[in-house]
Amino acid sequence: MDLNTLLINKEFSLNDNITCSGLNEEHEKYFGAVSAPIIQTSLFVQKDYQSYCDDMIHEAERFIYSRGLNPTVDMVERKIASLEMGESCRCFASGMGAISAALMANLNSHDHILLVNNIYGPAIELIKQMAVKYQIQYDTLFDGSIENIKRHIKPNTKVIYTESPGTMTMKIVDLAEIAQLAKSHNITTIIDNTWPTPVFQKPLTLGFDIVIHSCTKYLGGHSDLIAGAVVTSAERMNPIRDFSHQLLGAVLSPFAAWLLLRGIRTLPMRMRLHQENTIKILDYLNTRTDVKNILHPYFANPQEAQIIRKQMLGFSGLFSFEIENANFAKIKKFIDCCKVFKIGCSWGSYESLIISPNRGYNEDALKQSNIGTGLIRLSVGQEDPDLLISDLDAAFKAIKSS
Repeated sequence: MDLNTLLINKEFSLNDNITCSGLNEEHEKYFGAVSAPIIQTSLFVQKDYQSYCDDMIHEAERFIYSRGLNPTVDMVERKIASLEMGESCRCFASGMGAISAALMANLNSHDHILLVNNIYGPAIELIKQMAVKYQIQYDTLFDGSIENIKRHIKPNTKVIYTESPGTMTMKIVDLAEIAQLAKSHNITTIIDNTWPTPVFQKPLTLGFDIVIHSCTKYLGGHSDLIAGAVVTSAERMNPIRDFSHQLLGAVLSPFAAWLLLRGIRTLPMRMRLHQENTIKILDYLNTRTDVKNILHPYFANPQEAQIIRKQMLGFSGLFSFEIENANFAKIKKFIDCCKVFKIGCSWGSYESLIISPNRGYNEDALKQSNIGTGLIRLSVGQEDPDLLISDLDAAFKAIKSS
């Protein structure tokens, strides 16, 4: 797909660069420090008991105890909310903490949730556990067309949860159409927006209700923190904050928030570099006859390309491809032959990573998830792309000679 055909929104780009920089920060609060301090405290004391009583009435808005609000965490939450064009953000100790918070605040016993597109595996496992423990009903729709979603909506459907692009398969779904359909049925829409980041996709502007991030990935960008975030309206944040955040307690620490803040400073330029490097890798893979099904929006079909132009501003560096006629032994040898690409399950940071969903014992599960057994997943980092291409080339030669 020609990147020049993507929507270039100068207003979004300007907002992102101002938000990620320190231009809107109150440096005078911290003695002029250009780098925000870490307010590493569990407790905030009040000047007198009446102030304490007053603060407890406004616990959600005042600094009392860091399980609720903390200045360092509050600063990064405001930045993420601004990046997503949302009213409110709450950060969590992991991406799964954010996913759990959003789901548990919006689902009750016997409610129905639609999982649209290929979804992050642990999120699916959480839903399965909720089905057993709390009688939550769910359907998984790999076909994310509006017609298919309509057919599966039930009277008790309360949430539509999606990713776009989808996990491993990188399929695109039309977020604006899903949001419009959900609103007509009073259904809450939730999206994991970790892959595009707010730099390349802003689902709240397309009508979605709640956006989730694993900040461990691109937002942090340095493989040195675990964090998650939920962004939504102030009204929708109330139950998430009061129940899932305060009472379940999976809150972000001040130090992790400071690391996340540091990562966000460079997010726009890092995402552009991930995109540039990835396109060079994709163009290389596209020349190989032993590669099939390169799964990245860059190679979107005409229908998906039309959707992409409406809702995306660019592409990140996570994608999959299939090796022709590959079994587990060939997949394993290919991965082990890579030296620049490191083996690791996370992604979105400076280093390039490689894995496969094929573990040698789960081929039936892969077929059920509509995932090919010869699939390789790459996370393209910030190394020289020629070095990455040479690494892949050596791995292809190794499996060809075996």
